[in-house]
Amino acid sequence: AAEPPPAPVVAPGAAPDPGVPVAEAARVEVYGQAMVDAIYDFKRMNPDWQATMRPSQIPVACPGSPGCGKDGTFVFSARQSSLGMRAFVPTPYGTLKTDLSFDLFDADGGMGVHWMRAWGEVGPVGFGQTESNFMDLDAFPSIIDYWGPSGMVFLRTPQLRFTSRADRELAWALSFEAPSSAIDTGKVTAIDPSFGAGIQAHNRLPDLVGSVRSDQGWGHVRAALILRQVGYQNTQSASGEPSGERTGYGLNVSGAVNVTSRDKLSWQLAGGQAIASYMNDGGTDLAPGDDLRAKAVKSFGWFVYYNHVWSDLWSSSVGASEHRQDTVGGQLGSAFKSGRYASANLLFTLSKNLMLGSEFVWGRHETRDGSSATDHRLQFSTKASF
Repeated sequence: AAEPPPAPVVAPGAAPDPGVPVAEAARVEVYGQAMVDAIYDFKRMNPDWQATMRPSQIPVACPGSPGCGKDGTFVFSARQSSLGMRAFVPTPYGTLKTDLSFDLFDADGGMGVHWMRAWGEVGPVGFGQTESNFMDLDAFPSIIDYWGPSGMVFLRTPQLRFTSRADRELAWALSFEAPSSAIDTGKVTAIDPSFGAGIQAHNRLPDLVGSVRSDQGWGHVRAALILRQVGYQNTQSASGEPSGERTGYGLNVSGAVNVTSRDKLSWQLAGGQAIASYMNDGGTDLAPGDDLRAKAVKSFGWFVYYNHVWSDLWSSSVGASEHRQDTVGGQLGSAFKSGRYASANLLFTLSKNLMLGSEFVWGRHETRDGSSATDHRLQFSTKASF
């Protein structure tokens, strides 16, 4: 008998390899959302980040910091809108899955393409850019503010990952991830501006992350360990000196608990040194100590959120978060010390594809010298997803 024709696909490159089983599984999916946020900010925020709450971007020292000026700003933003495409292609080695997606939250304060995922995986091997193995995206709370809890581990980064599942309840993963070093030159720059200007990140090894996750009827719990080398060099020196490396490490424990059939508790505790690059907001990995030699800066982050479903149409989420650093002696008084975040919302789901919501968000930015500033805002959002 003649072989049946292959399943139609949108993209020619998604056609299955000849002779593979279940060729009809080849498919392409398009997904995304159109979203608009109407925000009234009662205080002040760095203009590049006024469409979301980032505590580290609340101006503390005015004048001199971005966002200084009069209180009270209205913001209309469609930057949370996004578009993505998934493809599933049968191969002799299993189904090749790819995910390419972006939103419009460009870092320059305008609407520009911001790539989130460029990911592929076949069998246990994954490669490209996606959420770090050190973070737990399934613990992210049900909120409408774009950035989210300041103390959450949150980073999308290029990586190579191997995942294995022992059974339906237990899985583990090992990844090599793109390195980076958030450097604060602190008093070194104040003493010698030309020297401090030449100090830049220098990373020779990828970050190593391992995780294990347990899924149960009541929810899930996940633990991840990271080991990394963060470094610096002087790019204005022919030899690159002075330069150096420090060891970074961290532990992130997180999860979600189904308290009742209508209530869920999401949480995270994370700590370590030189892990600020992986935190959702604020901080530095390397900074000068009392002797002006590079030190790995310690970080501690946490969040807890409670989500309650009032009915088939209404739900709410309330919670708080913090990222705090143990600053070192060679940092300036304006260095990031802590960022606190809290929010509460009421969401109305007209259908599975249409949601309206209102949310109150509060943030506080504290610097090393004890100075601080707060911001609070009301956000009203409409989201149509597909």
